[in-house]
Amino acid sequence: MENQEMNNGQLQIELKEEVAQGTYANLAIITHSSSEFVLDFVRVLPGMPKAGVQSRIVLAPEHAKRLLRALEDNIAKYERIYGGIRTPDAGMLPPIPNIKGEA
Repeated sequence: MENQEMNNGQLQIELKEEVAQGTYANLAIITHSSSEFVLDFVRVLPGMPKAGVQSRIVLAPEHAKRLLRALEDNIAKYERIYGGIRTPDAGMLPPIPNIKGEA
């Protein structure tokens, strides 16, 4: 509580060096239950029979909805500056065949 008062109630977020470099993923698998959303970020490489989950994020439904809204807002800002992001005609990316996973 003391830290919060000293910082005028502002949350300080620390970005550690090993996290700051980021992790590349080109596939997200999203599952959910009644109480949580699970986002698995996967790196799929051409010609490789296996793809590894690089990161798993577990969110409460309310936070998943906030994430959706934040992504929509940021995509709109991006497209205003750089132009529309092109996706296949159907509006949805096609599924990647033969994906098998274990939890």
